[in-house]
Amino acid sequence: VQLQASGGGLVQAGGSLRLSCAASGSIFSENVMEWYRQAPGKQRELVAIISSGGTTNYTDSVKGRFTISRDNAKNTYLQMNSLKFDDTAVYYCKTTQGRVDYWGQGTQVTVSS
Repeated sequence: VQLQASGGGLVQAGGSLRLSCAASGSIFSENVMEWYRQAPGKQRELVAIISSGGTTNYTDSVKGRFTISRDNAKNTYLQMNSLKFDDTAVYYCKTTQGRVDYWGQGTQVTVSS
């Protein structure tokens, strides 16, 4: 299983970005997909999670602004609206399969204030 994250960039506060996570290899459609982020000097944190059935959950700081979605087992998205300076981080997608964690390479999101 390989995950490829993309869509990061530089955006002004209040702007939007859409991150994508493309999976390849023998990935199971029932896998939970997650987005994490890691800001400089901080621990990696779980941002959003989506089940195979479409159930979602978010960390409190992004509720109402971010939306996680998936169109199949291969593609997962994170729509980020009303971005804030504190959203600046490297964003990673992740899935777990066979008790093994698979991570994408990360995509940088920088929000200018």
